[in-house]
Amino acid sequence: MGRLMSGVLLMTMALSVATLCGATEPEILSTLADQSEVRVTIYNENLALVKDKRRLILPAGVADLAFREVSGRMRPETALMRGIGPRSTLTVLEQNFDFDLLTPQKMLEKFVGRQVGIVKTHPTTGTETIEEATVLSANSGVVLRVGDRIETGVPGRLVFSDVPANLRERPTLVMKVASDSAGPQEVELSYLTGGLGWQADYVAELDQNDRQLALNGWVTLTNTSGTTYRNARLQLMAGDVNQVRPAMVRDYKGKADQVMAMAAPAMAEESLFEYHLYSLERPTSIMENQTKQVALLQASRVGCRKEYVLQGQDYYYQSPQGDLGRKIKVGVYLGFANTRQDNLGLPLPRGVVRVYKRDGGNNVQFIGEDRIDHTPENETVRLKLGDAFDVTADRKQTDFKKMAGFGRFSNQYESAYQIELKNAKDEETVVKVVEPLPGDWEVVEENLPHRKESAAAAAWMVPVPAKGQAVLTYRVRVRQ
Repeated sequence: MGRLMSGVLLMTMALSVATLCGATEPEILSTLADQSEVRVTIYNENLALVKDKRRLILPAGVADLAFREVSGRMRPETALMRGIGPRSTLTVLEQNFDFDLLTPQKMLEKFVGRQVGIVKTHPTTGTETIEEATVLSANSGVVLRVGDRIETGVPGRLVFSDVPANLRERPTLVMKVASDSAGPQEVELSYLTGGLGWQADYVAELDQNDRQLALNGWVTLTNTSGTTYRNARLQLMAGDVNQVRPAMVRDYKGKADQVMAMAAPAMAEESLFEYHLYSLERPTSIMENQTKQVALLQASRVGCRKEYVLQGQDYYYQSPQGDLGRKIKVGVYLGFANTRQDNLGLPLPRGVVRVYKRDGGNNVQFIGEDRIDHTPENETVRLKLGDAFDVTADRKQTDFKKMAGFGRFSNQYESAYQIELKNAKDEETVVKVVEPLPGDWEVVEENLPHRKESAAAAAWMVPVPAKGQAVLTYRVRVRQ
């Protein structure tokens, strides 16, 4: 009788332990069908904050919750699950991120050392037969033991007995959770992830007089995170947020679909800490492997100014050079002030500005592009659009001599230069000549007044008449 009671007691204890460990309970699966809201904040450096709210029915006690269709680029150490509401008693005991996705290759890898079935079809009768085989290797091909022979490759269709538990068809966060009561609960999972990025793209149309432009800003979103965010509340953080770089970053390879969104009202903007936050006032879906655009801003009649710049080098102020170039290209720049007076005055996120202009037939033509950094209000944007076709320069050194010094930091040089500017246009052009000057420098002779741009540069504004030319001459003394 005592042995019988001991056996019953041991069996009862074993069943209790199995129940506590959830060994006999199937996991609770949560999909996007349970999702009530998702919020996505995307940063500039391949980083996003996802807040995924779902309505679940949980049992009392300990259970395994499989939170499916999360980002495949999730940083699992940042994942935080919490119950919503004052009466929530949800507690997370442990969590595992399963991103090893179900593929034929992964199935073979998991079945190394195990048996599979090979289905072969008779070429004339169509009869199918199944032969057992053992998977010996799945590296760079398949090696099978079939009976008393070894075969490489797959001689037919393979049949697997089951799906390994750690293979998922979608990225899944598996959590062991505890709840004091059974019933419906609303929970929120928040985490940081890679695979989501954005950048600003601007389209500017220049007027016929090159005095004003119409500026449209677009946000280009790219999603390679491995999941879809349907009807997401989207926010974008502009600024350089510091991140601790991991030792290794798992690479993701995917092909993005190109999708252009319809024009929409501009995004609401606010300051947050030392950054700027842009919020889309309507939900939008960010599909997996997709690039889409959302309207950011619109501005018209923004005042601008075209500038011709000839940029020099500092190396020819320390040695005799002679001819320094003929038909040198003169850069064309477009500048505008980011101010309310110029019909703008908005924080401009980092991105690419593409400029267009209408030709004589009223057709829009592309005339250049440049990248801008984050630009706050009341700063100036300066774009290099290309090099002028009708404005060129010839530069030469007309004199050079070493005045003094034979050791380091005691040399003194004096050199003279001539820059001939030519203008084939039908209108006068003003070219800004910028010369970087090394060491302690002084302009001792010049035919036009210079302006000291900085401690290491002088600039001359040279008017060049229509269908004509102008010459700039100057002499510089440099001490190093």
